[in-house]
Amino acid sequence: MILIFGGTTEGRRVIRVCDEAAKPYYYSTRGNLQEVESVHAIRLTGGMDKENMIKFCNEQNVKLIIDAAHPFAEALHQNIAIVSDQLSIPVIRLERNYPEHAENLLWFDSYKDAIDYLEKNKIDNLLALTGVNTISKLKPYWLKHNCWFRILERQDSLSIALQEQFPHEKIIYYKQGEDEALLFEELKPEAIITKESGESGGFNEKIHSALKLDIPVLVIKRPALSPSFIPVYGENGLRKQIETLFPDFFELRTGYTTGTCATAATKAALIALLTNEEQSEVSITLPNGEWVRIPVFSTTINGNDASSTVIKDSGDDPDVTNGQEIVSTVCLNTNHRGVRFLQGRGVGKVTLPGLDSAIGEPSINKTPRMMMKREVYKVFRHHQDKLPNKSLKTGVDITISVPNGEELALRTFNPKLGIVGGISIIGTSGIVKPFSSEAFVSSIRREMLVAKALGCEMVVINSGAKSERFIKGRYPNLPSQAFIHYGNFIGETIKIASELGFKCVTMGIMIGKAVKLAEGSLDTHSKRVVMNKEFLSGIAKEAGCADDVADAIQDITMARQLWNIIPEQGNSFFSLLKDKCHKVCSPLLPKGELNILLIDEEGRII
Repeated sequence: MILIFGGTTEGRRVIRVCDEAAKPYYYSTRGNLQEVESVHAIRLTGGMDKENMIKFCNEQNVKLIIDAAHPFAEALHQNIAIVSDQLSIPVIRLERNYPEHAENLLWFDSYKDAIDYLEKNKIDNLLALTGVNTISKLKPYWLKHNCWFRILERQDSLSIALQEQFPHEKIIYYKQGEDEALLFEELKPEAIITKESGESGGFNEKIHSALKLDIPVLVIKRPALSPSFIPVYGENGLRKQIETLFPDFFELRTGYTTGTCATAATKAALIALLTNEEQSEVSITLPNGEWVRIPVFSTTINGNDASSTVIKDSGDDPDVTNGQEIVSTVCLNTNHRGVRFLQGRGVGKVTLPGLDSAIGEPSINKTPRMMMKREVYKVFRHHQDKLPNKSLKTGVDITISVPNGEELALRTFNPKLGIVGGISIIGTSGIVKPFSSEAFVSSIRREMLVAKALGCEMVVINSGAKSERFIKGRYPNLPSQAFIHYGNFIGETIKIASELGFKCVTMGIMIGKAVKLAEGSLDTHSKRVVMNKEFLSGIAKEAGCADDVADAIQDITMARQLWNIIPEQGNSFFSLLKDKCHKVCSPLLPKGELNILLIDEEGRII
């Protein structure tokens, strides 16, 4: 079993990930007020001391602990570390993102140090944003000085404040979405004290408002965690660690795209080139802002350049690049600025229009290019003193290679797309989810069951992270569990929604899948169906498009080129395409309402 300690924003993220397995697990919180939306979690409340935790783990055969508790739950973290050590249970820590320690803030290791500073600098009017449980820690100060405390408007919080005999008239209740600056202007504190609570704790908003009003900010540093804890920084990294440490929990393993592997290899090579130190793993940022750690297989430093290799792990997705070497060779170049991408062995070259890369360029898609550039600039800022003339404007040449890429490309559609000489470096989310298997359809059903159990009457289905990101803003009140990825299994997904009795299904679809679906293909995997240009030309004529549009369709290599060759006044083409998609899908949802939203490359919805 898995035992989770939560009650925070991070705890809810852990629930989202673990519910995907459709297996029971334990979720423990100190009190029973924290909101928990889960189908498979077994809820525990009341907290555990060290002895009870050991007893529980032994009795329930706990094999993995996930610490998603508040960063300042110091006693809990210490107890988890002791139990982990005594019972040899690994611990995953779902961390928050913490800003760097800015020099314009006052940092303290303890409340005593902060009080000493306040006394020494004769600060007599303090606003405390450190939470109700710190009233006792700041008591030596507020007994002698004016002090405001902002707390949650809950009976247990008020009871703690009154028990410490804190003046009731100095209590301020936290209001969701309130303007911090207005409160600060009203109270006019001489200083503000807060905790290093991280981004999900609203740290940046507090700091920004205070500094804007020239109010000094004292920050209590977060307590150190056990070095044995394995830190992850988001849902993808969390799932990957669970798959590693508890292999039987999920039926399918996720993986990383070639773009993610190329980015990790690039960062490892650049660090090695600048520091002469090989990296066994590197952390990189995914397109959604999450950090993940990627192992580095090997690194070679050759004077003016360095090469690093990452082994592609596709999880349980049957990808031709699984287990292949993704190599990045990095060289500094003072003859140009910015990042230049060069074609290495086994990476294809673009010869036709319509792809992410220009003709003549290596076939490295837009998102991987962005990811690599971002990591290059992060490394530059960190190691600026090692750059030529210490200039951040130093140019970088990046050559991505896949030793077996030319052979692998013959098993893909690259030759048909006009990509010659190798595979493409791709990926929009950085993560590979195993779409091409029966187990993935089962996971869709499990996600639908979770949404149903939470009372959702509507689900929003999308092919993946990109289309979901575009469409989520339309439904701000839907819980995250109502958004479900169908991958390529459009038909199976709608059938499941119908079987479970959902009243409404909204499907977000991008043009590449829409042109296949409109012709009747309910499974849009590229191995099973390809774009039919004759069919599309027929739609163009039916929609009243000019003859030259139908002719231009015959020359396209990618469906997204349709957005460029069909003029804005030709929206009848896209409306007709969407209607054909609806005609194919609606019989699968006979008792429900089906809405289809066609999404262009910029996120506009038709």
